[in-house]
Amino acid sequence: MKEAYLTDEQVEKEIERLSASPMVALARKEQRIRYRRRQYLYALRNYEKKGKELAKAGITMEILDNMGKECDEADQ
Repeated sequence: MKEAYLTDEQVEKEIERLSASPMVALARKEQRIRYRRRQYLYALRNYEKKGKELAKAGITMEILDNMGKECDEADQ
């Protein structure tokens, strides 16, 4: 039967072993990629929401392009 509790030394050895495991590295990388994709999804949803608000306010790409040109000209 397996022990119910690990000693501090056993815990440290298991952490060391798992930290060096290529399977842990693989799972961590997959998790980081999934997290980044989700963050990208949330950002796109936010941009869509903001775009709808801008369109509702009458802001168009042409207006924004002109605003960008004006800023560029003011910087020179």
